[in-house]
Amino acid sequence: MRRVSVGRLKNIRQYASQVPLKGPLLGVKPPAPPPASRNPPSSPSPSSQNSRSNTLASSTLPKPRLDYNSLLSDPGYTTLNAIRRASPLKPDHLLHIARLRETQLILLQKLSTIRAKQKEIGSLIRTGIVGDSEELKEQAKKIKKRIKDYELNLTETENELLDLSLLLPNFSHPDVPIGSEENAITLETFGPSPTISKEIANDKLDHVNFCNYYELLDGEASSNTTGSSWPYLKGILALLEQSLIQYSLSIAIKNGFQIVLPPDVIKEDIAWRCGFQPRDSSSNPSTQTYHLTNSQSGGGNGPNLCLAGTSEIPLSGLFSNKLFNEEDLPKKIVGVGRAFRAEAGARGSDTRGLYRVHQFTKVELFSVTSENQSEEMMEEIRKVQKEIAKGLGLSVRVLDMPTEELGASAFRKYDMEAWMPGRGKWGEITSTSNCTTYQSRRLSITYRPSPSSGSSQSAPNTPPAPPAEGHNGPLPFAHTLNGTAAAIPRLLVALIENGIRFKEGTEEYEGVNLPRALQRFWIGGDEIGEGRKKGIIRWV
Repeated sequence: MRRVSVGRLKNIRQYASQVPLKGPLLGVKPPAPPPASRNPPSSPSPSSQNSRSNTLASSTLPKPRLDYNSLLSDPGYTTLNAIRRASPLKPDHLLHIARLRETQLILLQKLSTIRAKQKEIGSLIRTGIVGDSEELKEQAKKIKKRIKDYELNLTETENELLDLSLLLPNFSHPDVPIGSEENAITLETFGPSPTISKEIANDKLDHVNFCNYYELLDGEASSNTTGSSWPYLKGILALLEQSLIQYSLSIAIKNGFQIVLPPDVIKEDIAWRCGFQPRDSSSNPSTQTYHLTNSQSGGGNGPNLCLAGTSEIPLSGLFSNKLFNEEDLPKKIVGVGRAFRAEAGARGSDTRGLYRVHQFTKVELFSVTSENQSEEMMEEIRKVQKEIAKGLGLSVRVLDMPTEELGASAFRKYDMEAWMPGRGKWGEITSTSNCTTYQSRRLSITYRPSPSSGSSQSAPNTPPAPPAEGHNGPLPFAHTLNGTAAAIPRLLVALIENGIRFKEGTEEYEGVNLPRALQRFWIGGDEIGEGRKKGIIRWV
């Protein structure tokens, strides 16, 4: 039988015993993080950090796969991008990530080396070397213990690295204006010029006064039943909602979007992966989202559930953990769902009436594309939105939104605002976001490029492209986009306030003008109210 030289056996012993079972692994001391690295001020509290880890551990989806090389290739730029987007991160956030990444790579290298040694010793034991087998088995036990310690250390490092990296927002399109909302750039305007009548006081054009006059809203019933900003829509408001849904769906379907009716209840894990998390790290997430009591409270182990803040979230879940062929992209769907916003009561005058409410119906456009299709798809969604708004006869401006208005997920965002004379200002009626790979990396949405596509995944935060033929490399992540087809309450405000009609020479309501485009979807009569408070709908 083959024997091991004394010198070689001595090297194996030294290797197996060179590092104590506790303390720095393999003589590698990870770079010392700042005192608060395990809970930096810019990160969520320990409870939210633990909650995130627990959510990932119990998720049915793979862990998010981030491109650390891209995030760390220019730490100054990545930090500046986060600052420009008003992310609640400290300037040293990237330093924490860089140190953890360095530690991760060192541990991976050392694990590879010691596993090779473990394999070598195992091979020597199996050959049955005379006189040395017991000592080799002892060394193998020590190496096995060290490998277990290394793996534990690596897991903790990778979890913290992922947690901190997930707090970073998406990169921003180079043409996005920098700063707050007032720095938005107007891309176009369409529809009639916005005018304010000098003869009629603005409060007479307010949708709340009009709706109260015709008893279309019941504030007392709302307060008694649920609370403020949970409106009852009555009469023509309810009919108008149904007409707007069918009208916007008809245009979306005509433009190739397939209808989907998604659930309004989702796993918290899906919402978090889509980027819906409080911007202010000190705020309680419960003030942003409605969380549901579920089977966990009864001792079960079901998922944490919440109400969807927008149907974009369940629509994105439709594509989670999916692999597509590039030839089958883009995917275009339109969904109708309820949106639930817990923060609706916190923005002053915007909380009056229907402009900002806790629950509303929303028709949402959603698309999954290849890397090279997403910017074109963003313009296509904008075109559909324009067709919907133009058919309603509204005065509209389209804004390229600045960095502080992009949230966590958007690479670029367009808002459409309609003139609302009762409010005396513009109000958002649609939003379009290109999220590039931000959501798909978290939801595991990939595609297999066609040999002729030349897909490069050269955009920030994206992996290298696979080979043109054979596709043996890492599959690229798809791009996701979303856009509002119809946010019903905002359209109700715009249509009512722009359509209010008065009796000639008075400030008494006569009725309301509504766009003829909705008439074919209308299932009620043309009268509003009863008795002396009776008005007429005119289709114009």
